[in-house]
Amino acid sequence: MSDEEVIRRRLMIDGDGTGDDRRLNMFLKNLTKWAMSDDVPGADGSLTHERLMYQLSQCEFSIAKSQLCCRMNETELKNYETLYKQIDSSTEAVKAEIVKAKEELNAAKQIRQNRMEYDALAKVIAQQPDRQQTEARLAQLRADLESLQSTQGELDDKLEMRRKQFHVLISSIHQLQQLLDEEPSEEAAETAGTAAGSPMDAS
Repeated sequence: MSDEEVIRRRLMIDGDGTGDDRRLNMFLKNLTKWAMSDDVPGADGSLTHERLMYQLSQCEFSIAKSQLCCRMNETELKNYETLYKQIDSSTEAVKAEIVKAKEELNAAKQIRQNRMEYDALAKVIAQQPDRQQTEARLAQLRADLESLQSTQGELDDKLEMRRKQFHVLISSIHQLQQLLDEEPSEEAAETAGTAAGSPMDAS
């Protein structure tokens, strides 16, 4: 016989495994045997009666214990249901708090970002000069520009005058060069004329 078959038979005989069914079956068996037997002598009859009463008390005790366990299980079940509802309610409350905390965190992040942007803009504005300083600086720049324009005009006039003087100088150099080039030709012509007149004088 396999172990599984043994366990199954024991469960069939013993019920839920507490021995109550077997004890009750044993009591019924002894009670039936005692009731169907002939008159038993005094000592043996008393012993059998006490044994039956003991078995009956055990059965009653087992029944009472089972009922108590049943009530206890029902109470525990109710407690577990109550606890489950409390946990479920607490879970929903925690979820709501988490959602609220996330919203507050996002709002805090936005406020922090706005504050950082404000501080950065304030620093940029603080680094810029005020309107009075800006107008004074613009006036100074206009005066400097006018002075530079005036200086540039004077330099342009001087440059134009130097260009004219340079042109006159170049023209004078060309004229002088022409004069220098013409002088050797005239000297050569005079020399040639002198040479041609000398033989006539000798004759």
